[in-house]
Amino acid sequence: MRFFGPRRREAAEEGDPTGRRTPRTGSPELSDDELRSQVEGVLLRELTDALDDPARVPAPLSRDRVTHWLGESDFSYFVDSEGDIGGMWHGWLFHFLVVGEGSEVLQVRGQWHRDLTIERLEEILEVCNDWNAEWIWPKAYVCVRDNGAVLVYAEVTVDLEHGVSDEQLDQLLQCGLTTGSMFFEHLDEVYPDPLRSAP
Repeated sequence: MRFFGPRRREAAEEGDPTGRRTPRTGSPELSDDELRSQVEGVLLRELTDALDDPARVPAPLSRDRVTHWLGESDFSYFVDSEGDIGGMWHGWLFHFLVVGEGSEVLQVRGQWHRDLTIERLEEILEVCNDWNAEWIWPKAYVCVRDNGAVLVYAEVTVDLEHGVSDEQLDQLLQCGLTTGSMFFEHLDEVYPDPLRSAP
């Protein structure tokens, strides 16, 4: 595989049949092999540095790692009878799920603190669709209960089949919480709570 092939073609098109450009700074032009060697050296240094720092080494996802992160962050949380982890974040309920055949998928799912009537289903679907069209995270969607109540959810799901470092796990969990909160704050603006305003 030639990583730097186009550079040589561009130089040849500029009139140098050898494919080398005239150095602008007086420094010698590097060959493809020399450039490849330099890139491999940089990558090797980065990987070696990562291996020296346990927080940067990818490890399998687990519920224990999620609860450890919650504890280290001083967040209150609970573990339900099915082993799912949850907690309140600024008044919204969030679950931190580890799912998949090999427990390789992390899902941070938040639920808005209010529900809507079935008559508002079409408009809340439009709010969710508008959000999903504009933002990458979180995915916004609704669930209709048997009694007709419409629940609204925010979700960030990531496949971590090849492991995740502590630093990456921190970023993903923070992403799920902060972007979910952004969506719920948006819902609070679209549907202001009448009890929070003076009569």
